[in-house]
Amino acid sequence: MARKEFRITIDAPREKVWQVLWDLQTYPVWTAPFSPSSNVRTDNWKKDSKVLFTDGSGNGMVSTVAENVPNEFMSFRHLGELKDGVEDTSSERVSAWAGATENYTLRDNGGKTELVIDMDITEEFADMFDEMWPKALDKVKELSEK
Repeated sequence: MARKEFRITIDAPREKVWQVLWDLQTYPVWTAPFSPSSNVRTDNWKKDSKVLFTDGSGNGMVSTVAENVPNEFMSFRHLGELKDGVEDTSSERVSAWAGATENYTLRDNGGKTELVIDMDITEEFADMFDEMWPKALDKVKELSEK
């Protein structure tokens, strides 16, 4: 597994960017590049709570909130996948990447916010994320600068 980083500078305070990232109304908007019907089920992003990142058709990721420092840092640990509404956290396919992390860091940058995403990625998905993350970050920027 490789570690990839994606970043963008946004002309908005960290609090606004944080709200765009984790508000249940804006989350599906900025994550649409990953899936047009992207959605999330969460217990209010509480540390150690389960999160289901879904594509609207019963597929997605089973994760947990590893860390949540409001307006600064959110970390997810990916545990498995959701396939046709069924959670899989133990198959051989899942074990190849289970435990991977995805981190969101927000830093003040001269009155703007630098958003840095760093995540573990398997070779199988590297090209896909290289294509989709810049589109998603552009959408976060657009929503945050409104």
